Amino acid sequence: MTTPELYNIYLQHPSIQTDTRKLKQGDIFFALKGPNFNGNLFAAKALEAGAAYAVIDEMQEGADERMIGVPDVLQALQDLASYHRDQFNIPFIAITGSNGKTTTKELGSSVLASHYKTYTTQGNLNNHIGVPLTILSIQKDAEMAVIEMGANHQKEIEGYCVYTKPTHGIITNCGKAHLEGFGGIAGVRKGKGELFDYIREHNGAIFMYDDYDYLHSMGNGIAQKYVYGTYSGTVTGYVQASEPFLEVAITKGLEQKIVATQLVGDYNLPNVLCAIAIGKYFGVPEEKIVSTIEQYTPSNSRSQMLEKDGNHIILDAYNANPTSMRAAIENFTKFPSTEKVLMLGGMMELGEDSIMEHQQIVDLITQHRWKQVVLVGGDFASTKHPYIYFPDSLAAANWYQQQDFQNTYLLIKGSRRMQMEKILG
Repeated sequence: MTTPELYNIYLQHPSIQTDTRKLKQGDIFFALKGPNFNGNLFAAKALEAGAAYAVIDEMQEGADERMIGVPDVLQALQDLASYHRDQFNIPFIAITGSNGKTTTKELGSSVLASHYKTYTTQGNLNNHIGVPLTILSIQKDAEMAVIEMGANHQKEIEGYCVYTKPTHGIITNCGKAHLEGFGGIAGVRKGKGELFDYIREHNGAIFMYDDYDYLHSMGNGIAQKYVYGTYSGTVTGYVQASEPFLEVAITKGLEQKIVATQLVGDYNLPNVLCAIAIGKYFGVPEEKIVSTIEQYTPSNSRSQMLEKDGNHIILDAYNANPTSMRAAIENFTKFPSTEKVLMLGGMMELGEDSIMEHQQIVDLITQHRWKQVVLVGGDFASTKHPYIYFPDSLAAANWYQQQDFQNTYLLIKGSRRMQMEKILG
């Protein structure tokens, strides 16, 4: 079946599902394959559960006529997304970066949604499956689209751009994340820079954080730049206060001089300034920009400030790399309380530098005084330290439940694989 033919079916059933457990009546089921699963084996089950069609790449004997055969299901999904993308003449804003891309996406899309019909990446659907699914979720009433792109190796962002076709691009930063796949910081910049390469080639526009010199060189040759930063740009500001929540003093770009957020950490300053820049660029009224940012509350274990059992907990357990871990710890040191506990999980995908990077985090911790420090899993096991160590978050949870912390501040952070949120039960 050709992509235009499949698209005509999609128009009649514009809801895609790749997981039979989440299937709704009338969905089109795409039978994706991976190293440990084969969706083709569940195609018949999907149809029985109410799917309108099942797209497969392994034909079965006596196949239901509602099974649509294609050479490769993943490629068919991406081609369908590309075809759907071509039906829109609206801004498509792509966001990538080592840290802060999801927060920037959430803030920026919320600002746009206050004034325009906006579709954006849900949760963390930012990979080779999530990006096309996000595009296919965009309906004909869309006025704006914001697409988050994650990557752990070179050529990945380039591949996403083929079917996303972004008109605007944002690289939040290039830090020490996925070093194993990218092959070092230079590889991270090259991989993330594939977004700016696409924008340059297609005469698009970028939003650029002025404070990072490397973004200037990465953005060379792009004529349309909308700059934000602490000292220079169309939108400028600095950290007025960072505990318990970030307050940003605006020095240029808004009439209102203080934006009081519900975000934890001064490292969120670039994310806030970027959201303001996006709003200003697209003509969102200032009062909507400010109120939207001030009302935004983080979720999904991303720098959440929780109150539990009389304690104050920063839960930042969605992801971690040396750059974000260092920023979170340094921000935590600024909290006025002397009753502070660190519970840090291992950082993944750091390759041959992993033990060194974990040791550098330990060395940073030793420069400050803490009530307790608990290290969990990963290459923290191979570091030299005087702290409590547990092999996994469940063991750490058992320890935590035996403590009698009162009016204590806790920072809980680690890579997704460590599942550090389990510490709280």
